[in-house]
Amino acid sequence: MIYNDQSLDLAALAHAYSEGRFTPRELIALVRERIASRSDHHAWIHLLDDAQLEPYLAALEQQQADALPLYGVPFAIKDNIDLAGIPTTAACPDYAYIPDEHAFVVARLIAAGAIPVGKTNLDQFATGLVGTRSPYGAAQNSFDPDYIAGGSSSGSALAVAMGQVSFALGTDTAGSGRVPAAFNNLVGIKPTRGLLSTRGVVPACRSLDCVSVFALDCADARRVFEVAAVYDGEDAYARPQPVAIPAFSATTFRFGVPRADQLQFFGNEEYARLFAAAVERLEALGGTRVEIDFEPFLEAARLLYEGPWVTERYVAIEDFLRAQPDSLHPVTRAIIEPGAAASAADAFKAQYRLAACRRLAEAVWPHLDCIVTPTAGTHYRLDEVEADPIRLNANLGHYTNFMNLLDLAAVAVPAGMTDAGLPFGITLCAPAFADASLLALAERFHHGQSLSLGATRHPLATTPDRAEYAPAGTLALAVCGAHLSGLALNHQLTERGAFLLERTRTTPFYHLYALAGGPPQRPGLVRATSGAAIELEVWALPLAQVGSFLAGIPAPLGLGKVELADGRWVTGFICEGQGVEGATNITASGGWRAWLA
Repeated sequence: MIYNDQSLDLAALAHAYSEGRFTPRELIALVRERIASRSDHHAWIHLLDDAQLEPYLAALEQQQADALPLYGVPFAIKDNIDLAGIPTTAACPDYAYIPDEHAFVVARLIAAGAIPVGKTNLDQFATGLVGTRSPYGAAQNSFDPDYIAGGSSSGSALAVAMGQVSFALGTDTAGSGRVPAAFNNLVGIKPTRGLLSTRGVVPACRSLDCVSVFALDCADARRVFEVAAVYDGEDAYARPQPVAIPAFSATTFRFGVPRADQLQFFGNEEYARLFAAAVERLEALGGTRVEIDFEPFLEAARLLYEGPWVTERYVAIEDFLRAQPDSLHPVTRAIIEPGAAASAADAFKAQYRLAACRRLAEAVWPHLDCIVTPTAGTHYRLDEVEADPIRLNANLGHYTNFMNLLDLAAVAVPAGMTDAGLPFGITLCAPAFADASLLALAERFHHGQSLSLGATRHPLATTPDRAEYAPAGTLALAVCGAHLSGLALNHQLTERGAFLLERTRTTPFYHLYALAGGPPQRPGLVRATSGAAIELEVWALPLAQVGSFLAGIPAPLGLGKVELADGRWVTGFICEGQGVEGATNITASGGWRAWLA
């Protein structure tokens, strides 16, 4: 039986399906009821009818619930992303066309069992961060309808926040996958450019566009990202995941914060207070704050709309704009149409400026793992944006416009509520391909706050599932000896792109031995009926590197299962029983590092 208050987070749905409490068909009926009850927020452009939904539901009836990673999960698609047989409008009715094929990422998600519910509202042609530039209605915030939902992926964020779908696809060129997440208490992934295919997406700035993911929490965002992030050789801008990925520890990390004089909150004192609290929370989680000169990032941000990249928006719809200029929203037209005037000389000059900004920005990364900023410096009411649409929109891009120009990955994550009950969020960013590390840190940051899932009444879990700390595509690996941080063999992990997840101990049922031989000296961990809790570190090792790592482990050591202090079992170093003959029992030291000292 399905209840009206059923949470749509992935864990709750998987549990309900496994118990047979309802079917995907019954869930979709509830979803459609929820959408009908909140139509005043202008989240949707097109909802699939019974006939359009039937092929997806019928296909799932031939599958077991545990056979597909996204079995029966309802999702929304921003209406500049193709769903076969359904109009793609980009929020411009006269531009609409009906695609024959799904966008690549949509096809991936459907193959994994997800159910497309419909197409969502957006700032026309994905040009805006406000969610108001649409003939389908100005999107209203999920917490207070007097405030903007954020854009351009406004409808996608609203659909997730209001509990109408489990996750949604957006796009992000200048902040469209992050600002709506912040304004609606969601996690928003702006991935490394090219990790998620943009084939089947109406381009805004084709060289910069990303497909983004909105989810209720980081675990859900990670699972969707894992399904969607597959290299698409037919997308000219796709990039494969490198073997050695940039990585950092989610428990001991250095994070950059703009100088105080470079932080801009546009008079919003509550946002300033909440950001300061977020920085303190990151420090409490093990982070070290490093103040940085943010000017190179801000200068790059200004290039996006003040430079010739606006011409890319013009090129994307040039023929349509020339033929039907009056079909565009007045603000959208005012932004895009001047792009026709830029020259090749302007483009080269801007590229030179961007290269200089990039070189200056790169100088911070040897000293940092990530940078934290507010996702947006303030939050505006609908009437404020209507009165001053371009200037206020530009303010919302203060912390977002530089990301794709500087080739950074980012995760927007909730960071508290204002006294008026409106969400505030921060963004964590790092160099390209650091997506997994950012998600791991975002998850630690998100949990432990007294927040809801989106705008629903369902509470965020106070602690995440620790097993989820090993991001998709990695193995959680416990080490107890020379592979510990700073010791002789730790490079065998870091060179393979591994990063530290946590420092912990075993249950008190282990003996530790100093084995003969070396260098380097090595310990052996042996399970016993009694013993001591032994110091460990748990690292995330990319799955592609497990084979080469395992091949280098000498006898009598091997990889098996180790029980951690909280009762979890993870893969870790163990020692064969006969291997400790003649070894020194050092259990009383409590760990290899203590014994070496």
